[in-house]
Amino acid sequence: MSKVAGIAVLLAGGLLAATLCFGAPASPSQIPSIFKPESTPADSIFRLSLLVLSITGLIFAVVFSLLVYSVAKYRRRGADDGREPPQVYGSNQVELAWTVIPVLIVLVLFLATARVIHSIQDARKPSGAIEVIAIGHQFWWEFRYPALGVVTANELHVPVSDPADSSPTFITLLSADTDHSFWVPRLAGKTDLIPNRVNHTWIDPHETGLYLGQCAQYCGIQHAKMLLRVYVDSPEQFDQWVHEQKRPAVANGSVEEGRQIFETTACVNCHAVSGTVADGRFGPDLTHLMSRDTIASGAAPNTPDNLRTWIQDPDSIKPGSLMPAMKLSEKDLDALIAYLETLR
Repeated sequence: MSKVAGIAVLLAGGLLAATLCFGAPASPSQIPSIFKPESTPADSIFRLSLLVLSITGLIFAVVFSLLVYSVAKYRRRGADDGREPPQVYGSNQVELAWTVIPVLIVLVLFLATARVIHSIQDARKPSGAIEVIAIGHQFWWEFRYPALGVVTANELHVPVSDPADSSPTFITLLSADTDHSFWVPRLAGKTDLIPNRVNHTWIDPHETGLYLGQCAQYCGIQHAKMLLRVYVDSPEQFDQWVHEQKRPAVANGSVEEGRQIFETTACVNCHAVSGTVADGRFGPDLTHLMSRDTIASGAAPNTPDNLRTWIQDPDSIKPGSLMPAMKLSEKDLDALIAYLETLR
């Protein structure tokens, strides 16, 4: 399969997965399209793609027109005696043209592409930039804000960037297991996460809202459901979100039974909840689980019923996931769900 065909299949599979898992986007602005950039890196890539499309489209039009002209003008007619027309051997002008023109076209495309690559990969980091570490796991995303002391999963929050006073978000990309690829089409090009290698990307969204993305590198059986959501908040909303994420988990006495079940089962081996003995790092941090709109890396809306199903039978939502089935009794499951619902 060609690279272009592979990308087309990937896009189709990703969009289908997003539609099945999220439902139809709430608005056209949420469609993960590269043709509606809302961030400087994505806009640079989009403009480059238009230039390449224009040049290659012009080449196609010229070649196709000449081909049609030749087929029509020199087609065999009934009166032809079958002999070949006079042959022309060698033309310095033609040979010079078909050598110089392609070289100039390739040079223009090379310089334009190099300029965009340089502007994205060597972008200056302002002093007020937000820094995030994104870690790809099979099959979910971990987001850490080192300077802010915040850890979350699958749903990245960033402040909107004013074009007049840019405040971008710089993302360090790491992998915990195998190859992944971070891609939010409307915000930036895709960048791979490779084991034992550090990669970087950055975004500076110009409009608030929700932007959908996903892992764009086949990473295992649940690759198609390794989705992510980027929430672009106003500065005030982002500050409020950070403030709430910094708070430790608070649970009242009515859910103490559920907390004890959580802390005495295998949950603590994989998950962390601040203020408790749970300090696992294999699975997502659950300190503010109910502040997220989805669970299982976007595979299902975050509702009590879906949470119950996810705990008891993860394969029914995400076959092949590394989340084990807990097999709790109905009483213990009710208590555990009641406790998890307090983690906001």
